[in-house]
Amino acid sequence: MKSFFKKYWSFIALFLIVSAGILSLFYNALKPQKYLPIYQPSMVNYELVDSTLQHVKKFHKIAPFNLTNQNGETITEQDYQDKIYVADFFFTTCPTICPKMTANMGQLQNEFLEDSQVKFLSYSVTPQIDSVQQLKKYAVEKGVNDSKWNLVTGDKKIIYSLARKSYLAVKEDGDGGPFDMIHTENFILVDPEKRIRGFYDGTDLESMQTLITDISILKEEYPRQ
Repeated sequence: MKSFFKKYWSFIALFLIVSAGILSLFYNALKPQKYLPIYQPSMVNYELVDSTLQHVKKFHKIAPFNLTNQNGETITEQDYQDKIYVADFFFTTCPTICPKMTANMGQLQNEFLEDSQVKFLSYSVTPQIDSVQQLKKYAVEKGVNDSKWNLVTGDKKIIYSLARKSYLAVKEDGDGGPFDMIHTENFILVDPEKRIRGFYDGTDLESMQTLITDISILKEEYPRQ
């Protein structure tokens, strides 16, 4: 028996390698491809969606915008053309969930620091407080990489409309003053076609790991040209 195995060992080894390769090909061919959902307003908590859109079931996309970042530069949707990006809503003087959200966004930034396909975008919900100078100070303190991550301010009505009608991310009840937008802890994943592909708890580390995985899934859906 030993002599038999010794005589045919090379053949057996080759057979096993080829068999393993064939099985791997079959497995990959039959394995269903992971695909992230495309979120529509009708799929999201109605409290976070403008009443004019709560019934919308298809074709929802992020609207064009024109705002100013921490360096005083104009930022529009064109700066995110063909990009996968993560957006959130915050304000620099927030003492509760924002510090944790910003820290986690910073970790995501570092995770994809060398990946030009992935970017980040944070909208201030108190733009009258968060001037360019204030955003720059905050960006420096939090380690924001200007080439990857824009913190933006501008007309409050425009930001409010984006939050409610595009990103489906904030509640409208507030104090009637500078804090009349109640922002959530949500991070919003947007694909290169400006469609929402996921919502994640920006204060939760486990949710951040899910987000990292989902970004990788989107990268497979949108390979670099």
